[in-house]
Amino acid sequence: MTTKVQPSSHETVDRSPPNESPVNLISPRMTIKTPLKILDPGRAKLTTVETKRIISVMDDTIVKVELVTLFSYVMENFEDFSITLGQDLSGALKEHWRLSNHMDAILTRLEKEGLLLKGVGSGSLFAAADESGQLKLHVKGLQSSVRNILRLFYMNPLAGRAVRDAAFARNPNADILIRGLWGIRKFLFEMFLTTPSEEKDKMKFMQDIALRDKKNTEAIAALEDELAAAIQNRDEEISRKNVSIKELKTHLHNLAKFSDNQIQRTRVEAEKQQKGELRGSQARCAKLMQDIQQLKAQLNALIAENRESEFTLRKKKYKVEIEIENWIQKYDIEMIEKQEELEEINVVYKVEKAQLEELREKFAVLDEEFSQIQEERRRKQEEREKAEKELAILARAATLIQALWKGYLVRSMMKSKRRRKSRAKKVRI
Repeated sequence: MTTKVQPSSHETVDRSPPNESPVNLISPRMTIKTPLKILDPGRAKLTTVETKRIISVMDDTIVKVELVTLFSYVMENFEDFSITLGQDLSGALKEHWRLSNHMDAILTRLEKEGLLLKGVGSGSLFAAADESGQLKLHVKGLQSSVRNILRLFYMNPLAGRAVRDAAFARNPNADILIRGLWGIRKFLFEMFLTTPSEEKDKMKFMQDIALRDKKNTEAIAALEDELAAAIQNRDEEISRKNVSIKELKTHLHNLAKFSDNQIQRTRVEAEKQQKGELRGSQARCAKLMQDIQQLKAQLNALIAENRESEFTLRKKKYKVEIEIENWIQKYDIEMIEKQEELEEINVVYKVEKAQLEELREKFAVLDEEFSQIQEERRRKQEEREKAEKELAILARAATLIQALWKGYLVRSMMKSKRRRKSRAKKVRI
């Protein structure tokens, strides 16, 4: 048994409108709205615990019948359901199948021995003269097996859902039974939704409908009289047309005689053409059979070649699988060695990391001192370069002064020489 199907709190009944009467003798409002309101249930869901339990029992019974009617299909296709069913259900179904086969064998034996009562089907298990009580014992065993299987289905809802999905394989008689159970459930559900007062209103409404139906019947009788008169007129018209039809049949008979000769000639020509096409088709069939034999020979050769290549490839595959296993083992050994080496390196790394932290602290102190020294050197270098620049300026100024002084002395000497020469010339004159 799968999960219990509880009635939905929002489940409603069928609200399809009733068929219209032949003659409408009531107002449109009474025809369309009032019947629907009166015939429909007063509520859309069940309110009492008792009614809900009755509907739940009906749903549970329908689910059980759906499962039991599919036992034979499940066993015939056991491989498709074995994974979904599980070990417990598979064992229970196998045991049930064994008991069913044993029961069939017993019934077959009793039928051959004439122990089954005449006029009763062989499926009526209690209709046999069972002196030893073996048949009743097997019946009880089958009943217990069915109850056990349904209990296991209740514990495994997934398996129950998978089995119920195979409803297409159910016996048609079982489908009729299940549809009948669903009809009973629908009837009960609609009945439980209706209160006694609503039932009285419905009965009163139905009596009104019966009275209206009586009036409609009288109207129908009057209409039938009119219909009889119309039929008589129609028969007279038909008799006149029958005379015309006889004349047309005579003309048609003459045409048929003329067409028979034409049809006979056409048939002879068609037979000749059919014989020619038959000879051609026989020749084509012979050629096709020859081609088929050649293709079969080629197919056999290809199959043999493919089998050889498959055998070779299987050998290669086996060899490659062995090599892969060896490589995997080698990989595992190397990975273990690498893991051990990595652990050792991690230990050394931790030690060196601690040393690196100490060196970084020392380096930070030395870096600060080095920065101070570098700053002092830079400052001294700037002072030295400044002094060199000043010295170069002084040297250039001294050189320039010396050059000016030398030029002044040379010019002074040249002036004194000119003066002497000019005096000497004046004296000579």
